[in-house]
Amino acid sequence: MPLTVTADAAGVLLPVLVVYRTAPGHSPLAAATVTALAWTGVRAAQRRYRAQTIGENRGLVATVHDWLVLVGLLAALRAMTGEDSDIASALLALLPALAVTGATGAAVHAHLTARRHRAEAVRRVLVVGEAGPVDGVVAQLAARTDHAYVVIGTVLVGEDGGLTCGVPEMGRLPATDGAVPAVPGPVPGPPDGPTVLAAARAQAADLVLAVPGALLTGERLRRLGWSVHDAGLTLSVASGLTDVAPRRVSVSTAAGLTFLHVAPPLRRGPQPAAKAVLDRAAAAVALVALAPLLLLLALAVRCDSRGPVLHRQTRVGLQGEPFTLWKFRTMVPDAEARRPGLEAANEYRGGPLFKIRRDPRVTRVGRLLRRTSLDELPQLVNVVRGQMALVGPRPPLPDEVARYGPVELRRLLVRPGLTGPWQVSGRADLSWDEGLALDLHYTDNWSVTGDLDVLARTFRAVLDGRGAY
Repeated sequence: MPLTVTADAAGVLLPVLVVYRTAPGHSPLAAATVTALAWTGVRAAQRRYRAQTIGENRGLVATVHDWLVLVGLLAALRAMTGEDSDIASALLALLPALAVTGATGAAVHAHLTARRHRAEAVRRVLVVGEAGPVDGVVAQLAARTDHAYVVIGTVLVGEDGGLTCGVPEMGRLPATDGAVPAVPGPVPGPPDGPTVLAAARAQAADLVLAVPGALLTGERLRRLGWSVHDAGLTLSVASGLTDVAPRRVSVSTAAGLTFLHVAPPLRRGPQPAAKAVLDRAAAAVALVALAPLLLLLALAVRCDSRGPVLHRQTRVGLQGEPFTLWKFRTMVPDAEARRPGLEAANEYRGGPLFKIRRDPRVTRVGRLLRRTSLDELPQLVNVVRGQMALVGPRPPLPDEVARYGPVELRRLLVRPGLTGPWQVSGRADLSWDEGLALDLHYTDNWSVTGDLDVLARTFRAVLDGRGAY
């Protein structure tokens, strides 16, 4: 945290000193000090420096949000104090803060992710619950490394069943805790606590994760929480919800009960309408700005091999509506006719997709276009026509959709995107299940700010080229 605060302060302090050094009638040091305090104060007020959250995400959208708050705050101070410096110079002095803080956040996130891959900077978790639900939670946590939780032991509830996940079992709790007597009389102390605490101490756990079930709910879970908290440990409860963004979840209480409220996905309203308008407008501007590049790419495709410049392909869009997708041609003209002979070479891991790392049908220019994703630029026309969005799930082929089940069909509840979580997370290097999980999470949890984050990450993905073949 000190490094992050120092970088934030320096990103404002030094540029303001430089810009205001030549401004007559102003104290550069005073202006720089006030601005640095305001910037770090805004970041602290937004809880960006908390140990539990710092580095947990790239923070690019949050940085832009905080920077706009800073500009508004300084504008209010300017109005109250009568400060009369040049507005353009003031904004110029603040711009480096946006870049420095954004780069620092991305670097801290990358560093934390690398440590997580080495099982460092993690929380040691003891899971308590019935065997089946515990197995499911442990497997889901073990499947990914982009979180802080490492399961180091379990305490099972009930005598039935065993674990298949391989995590050590540190104890068993009876099917009932016996805390509430069958006949009136004094209530004994909670018997579950000593077993769970002994297991937590033996494994040096710093978090107890309870998985509610038929045998662990209500009063029993409440009493277990007392024991865990009195021992100085943290208790978390696995709700059973999956792939729900935190912003969609709120908590309330009624009659002593705790309710989790889950807001529905954004399907209608001002945000989807704004997304559609902004997507079309941005795509139209991009087409005009990139016209010279598009012409050069078209000439390169034409000169490299015979055949049309553009490749047209039927894809499935919003609500299962088919549309014609446009791309620069990257393969020989008879590519589809040659595909049956290459089925055995398909390298895609599961699912209906067909990918070969060194596909012999791809032309020389086509390899460059795929490596840089420039072959996708004609899809800006699809965005302008409202058939696609700038950000969304990968547009599927009709034969893929024909094999979809109810879960996969949820991908069609939003417009497919020119880029999306699949494209910025590895593309063809991801398995079918990994790509599907990313698309489903986007479908139910998308937001305008999330789209901006994906667009920012797209530039890095294009430069990296991982999974582009």
